[in-house]
Amino acid sequence: MSSIPLGVSIGIFYKFNISHLISVFAWSFSEKTLIDAIQMHGELLSFVFGPVPSRRLGKSLGINNIPPKTCSYSCVYCQLGRTTNLSIERRKFYDPDDIVESLRKKLENFRGKIDYVTFVPDGEPTLDKFIGFEAEAIKQVTDFPLAVLTNSSLLFMEDVRKDLMNFDLVSLKIDAVSERTWKKINRPHPSLSLEEILRGIELFSKNFEGKLITETMLVNGLNSDSSSIREVANFLSKVGPEKAYISVPTRPPAEKWVKPANEEKLVEAHESFEETLGKNKVELLTGYEGPEFHLGGDPAEALLAILAVHPMRIDYAHQAISRMNRSPGEIIGKLIEEEKLKIVKYHGKEFLVRKLAK
Repeated sequence: MSSIPLGVSIGIFYKFNISHLISVFAWSFSEKTLIDAIQMHGELLSFVFGPVPSRRLGKSLGINNIPPKTCSYSCVYCQLGRTTNLSIERRKFYDPDDIVESLRKKLENFRGKIDYVTFVPDGEPTLDKFIGFEAEAIKQVTDFPLAVLTNSSLLFMEDVRKDLMNFDLVSLKIDAVSERTWKKINRPHPSLSLEEILRGIELFSKNFEGKLITETMLVNGLNSDSSSIREVANFLSKVGPEKAYISVPTRPPAEKWVKPANEEKLVEAHESFEETLGKNKVELLTGYEGPEFHLGGDPAEALLAILAVHPMRIDYAHQAISRMNRSPGEIIGKLIEEEKLKIVKYHGKEFLVRKLAK
């Protein structure tokens, strides 16, 4: 089975106070070297996160163009918690010029290797009506490939499909193709139609000339049955992704009852997907990759920025802070005391997560 080599992509937070950077819709990112080179902190840190390693894309500087938990879905497995602003209205959230300028400034000071500049925000990136403009403008300031991770829910809209044509790589979330299962696992905005979404995905896949990949999250008891697996596999054969990824929840989910599909179901899904897509077209994303975090600048601020992207195992946070010759217990304890962080247990491991603003 082939694998995507680790490289680097770049992430950008929009300009708002870091204390409100609750979390990023980052089902894509691994933990292996989550912050490999945060070289700056202060105002710029509130715009830029990364480079961040992704299990699918390599390492990236990611763009956060959506306010916290503004999404068209409220997936039961989302590591960022339940969606607080369920919406399908495309609109302007931040000044597109500010986003592009933030990236330009970051690149001026960045000396590492980058694989992708990636839109991976606090919610669904295509809710930003200027995402197409931003993609075009970013390509004027960098030659790094541009990626976007979308839940696919707005691809029934012609303008969304047009906007995504500006990207070099598009990752589509496809967890279910039956109405009942889709509503249980993704908990969509009530005005969405699965039939329209699937039609939009097919239309986009036929016209997109870049690299198209998919991800399917298997949740025990929801979409892990043989029928659901076969249905998704058959639909993916119409989409024809370059690679189809099968994942399971590895970090604290929105709903405590969510459990990953077992190993037998993962094997079944892999074989079913490969049967319809072909050899070397399917990969599993099932692990929590490792502790190689590197923090720069103020470790507390850098840690908060990382946790705005996704949860971190507490032992990995201790290792990262220790490498800076600082006291992990003191720094983490203070952030918990200030109610900026909390500890969540999941599958026998303790994770640090950003505490939601009240």
